[in-house]
Formats: sequence, C-alpha cells, structure tokens
Amino acid sequence: MEGCPSELVSLMKFIGSILDIVKFGIPVILVILGMLDLGKAVIASEEKEIKAATKMLTKRAMYAVAIFFVIAIVQLLFGLFATDTAGDENIDTVNWASCLNYLK
Repeated sequence: MEGCPSELVSLMKFIGSILDIVKFGIPVILVILGMLDLGKAVIASEEKEIKAATKMLTKRAMYAVAIFFVIAIVQLLFGLFATDTAGDENIDTVNWASCLNYLK
C-alpha cells in the first residue's frame, strides 16, 4: 500500500494475524471449554455441578463476547482517528491510516 513503509508492512501483517487469532480463537476456546464443563456436569447428574457449570459457561460466553468486541472497537477507533499525511510533504511521519489497513 502507498504511504506505509515496506519495513512496517510485514510487522503490521504479523500483528494483524495475531489479532485475528485472539479475536476469533480465544472466544471459541472459551465457549468449547464451557461446553465441556457443562457436559461433564450433566454426565455426573449432580444438580449442584450442573448449576456451577452453567454459571461458568455463562461467564465464559460473556468473556468471549467482550474479547471479540473490545478488539473490534479498538481497531475501529484506530481506523477512525488515524490521520492521513500522505499528501503533506512538510510532515515527515508514517501514513498510519494506510498501515492500519494491513491489520484488517
């Protein structure tokens, strides 16, 4: 992309892939772990364990949603507030708006 130094392109792509793994992988893992706990409690057929596992599944699902949306909101805010300095020759800075496109 124009405006983003070639040295930063590979770093931004790497950070983007890490963010994707965190944004999608961790919520999926949290929900699967909660389902496994609930499945163990149901197989054990103890009401106390089922209630505890249901409560834990609910917490993990909320954590998963929070992780997903916090990362998405931060990426959105960075995209909104990144300034485009590509047309201004007097400014010797990186065009962060074009670099942030590699995070998507």
